[in-house]
Amino acid sequence: MRQRDIHFLEYQFCLLLVIFAIARIVFLWYNNPADDTIGVMDVLHVLRTGLLAHDLSLSVILLTVPWVFSLVALRYPHWPLRVILAPYYILMGFSVGLILTADCVMYEFWQFKISAVILSYAASPEGATNSVSQLFLFTRIGSGVLLMLLIIIPCILFTPTKMQESKEQKIWTRNLSIIWIILLSVSVFFTRTGDAYQYDRLLLNHASVNPIWNFAASYCHPQRPADRYEVFGEKELAQLMEGLYPEDTEDVADTLLNSTKPNVLIIFMESFGGKFVKELGGLPEVSPQLSRMIPEGVFWENYYSCSFRTDRGTTSTFSGFPSYPDVSLMKETCWHRMLPSFARNMEKAGYETSYLYAGAMTNMGKRTYLENMGFETLIDDTSFRPDELTGWGAQDEVSARKAFNLIVEKDTTKQWMMVWQTLSSHEPWDVPYNRLSDKKLNAFAYTDHCVGELIDSLRNQPQWKNLLVIVMPDHGFLYDQTFEDPEFWHSPMLWTGGAVKEARRMTILMNQSDLASTLLSQLGISHKEYKWSRNVLSRNYVNPFVYCNYPAGLMLKDKTGTSIYDLSANTPIVESPDDRGVRIRKAQAILQSSYDALFSEQ
Repeated sequence: MRQRDIHFLEYQFCLLLVIFAIARIVFLWYNNPADDTIGVMDVLHVLRTGLLAHDLSLSVILLTVPWVFSLVALRYPHWPLRVILAPYYILMGFSVGLILTADCVMYEFWQFKISAVILSYAASPEGATNSVSQLFLFTRIGSGVLLMLLIIIPCILFTPTKMQESKEQKIWTRNLSIIWIILLSVSVFFTRTGDAYQYDRLLLNHASVNPIWNFAASYCHPQRPADRYEVFGEKELAQLMEGLYPEDTEDVADTLLNSTKPNVLIIFMESFGGKFVKELGGLPEVSPQLSRMIPEGVFWENYYSCSFRTDRGTTSTFSGFPSYPDVSLMKETCWHRMLPSFARNMEKAGYETSYLYAGAMTNMGKRTYLENMGFETLIDDTSFRPDELTGWGAQDEVSARKAFNLIVEKDTTKQWMMVWQTLSSHEPWDVPYNRLSDKKLNAFAYTDHCVGELIDSLRNQPQWKNLLVIVMPDHGFLYDQTFEDPEFWHSPMLWTGGAVKEARRMTILMNQSDLASTLLSQLGISHKEYKWSRNVLSRNYVNPFVYCNYPAGLMLKDKTGTSIYDLSANTPIVESPDDRGVRIRKAQAILQSSYDALFSEQ
C-alpha cells in the first residue's frame, strides 16, 4: 500500500489552505490602490488571520464528503473511491474557483465581499458583459478556469483508487475521525465572518475574509430577510423609530417654485456622485457645466443617494422607498403592487409621463418596473438607429438630442413629466470626448457636457418658462473611495429652469427617497401613501437624517455625526464621533422596520 493512500485527505487539506493563501495574496495585489502600499507584514498578518478565522474551518467542511466516503470505502474495499469522488471534486473545484475569482474581480467595482446578492445581478449578465472588454472577460475567465483545474486535478490524483484496511490505517482512521468531528463542530457553530476583522483598513479586513465562507454565510441566512435583520423587540423598535418618518408632512413651509403646475424634466445621471462635483468637495475639473448652473438654481448641498446601484436608486427615486441590502425592488415584481408611484401621482394630476433610457430596459427588470409604476411612454435603445448604438446603448449626446426633440415637439397646452436617464458615465468608459486624460473622469465629464448642452438648448425654447429641471444621479461611484467613506453617498441635486423662483442653497439633510414627497408637496399633490419618503420642507421634518445601505452595510448621518455598520461582521467601521452606538441602532431599526413593511405586504 502506498503511503499516499493513507494520507490523501491531509494532502487535500493542505492544498486548499495553499489555494486560499494564494487567493488572498492575489486579492491584495489586484485590489490595492496604486498609490497605497501594503507591507510584507500586512500580508503575513492577513494570511494568519484568514487561516485561523476561516480557512481551517472551511477546508474541513469542504473535505467532509471525501472523509465520509473514505470511511465507508474502508468497509467496502472494492469501491472505486477515486471514480466515486471525482464528480464532487469537479463541483467543489468549480465552485471554489468561481467564487474566488469573482470575488477578486468584482471587488474592484463593488468594494465589498462577494455574497448571495450577486445572484440577482447574475440573472442579468448583460450588465457585466457590456461594462468590460472582451480581453478583460477572457483573461479573468481563463484565470478562473486555471484555478479550478489546480483544485480539481490534484484532488482527484491524491485520492486512492481503492481503500485498503490495515493496522496503520485503523489507527489513522480512528484518530482522524475524532479530530474531524471536533473540527467540523467548531467550524459550523462557532465561526463567524466578523472573526476576520482585525485591522483598521477595510481592505485588509476584506482580504482576511474567505469569500466562500462569506458567500455561504449570506446564502444560508434565514429565508426571509425580515427575520435575518430582526434585532429589536416591538417596543424598543417603536421607540427607536419615533419621529424618524413623520406621518404628516403635507404642509409646505417653503416654496421653491413660481408655478404649481410646471412641466418636469428629471435628468437621472448614471453614477454621478459628489466625488465629481467641486461644490461638494469633489474633483474640480470634472463637471464645469454643473458648476456653472449651480448658482442659477436650487442646489441641495446635503443630498444623499440611498444605495450603490441603479436598480436600488431607481425605486428610491420614483417610489420613495428606502433601498435594501439584499433585495432589488425593481427586479422583484411581487412587490410592485404595494409601491407608491411618482409617475402615477403625476398622471392623476394631469401630467403625461415618459421615460427615456437609450440602453436596454431588460436589465434587472427595468421595463417591467416602469410599466407597473405607470409611465405611459417608454423609450429605449430600440428607438435609435443601429449606427447610434454602442455596447450599452446610445451615447448621452445622442439621447440628449432625442430628449430635446421630444420636449420641443410637446403640446404647450399639456402638462408633462419626462425622465432622461444617462448611461455614458459607466464602464467601459468609451465616449466620443477627450477633455480629461483619466478615462473614467473623462466619461463623467462627457455626461456633464451633454447635460449642459441640453439645458442650454432648452433655455432658448418657449417650454423653458414653465419648466422645472431636476439634475440628480441614480447613485455614486467609488472613484478612489471605499464604503468607509460616507462621501460616497453624498450626491449633487440641482433644481433649475424657468419654474424655479430664485437661486438657493439648501443645507438640510435629504435622502434620495425623500424627493417624491418633497417634489409632490411643491406641486400641491398629496403624498400620504409615501410612508418612507419625507417632505423635507415640512414643519414636521424635525429630525433630519439620511440612511443609506449597500449589501454589506448601513450608513446613517444626522446632526450628531456619521456611522457606518458592517452587516457581514456585525461591527461598526465608522463612528464619527463616537455616540455609543445610538446612530447604528437607529440604522438597524430602519433596516428592520423597512423589511417588516415589505414582507407584511406578502
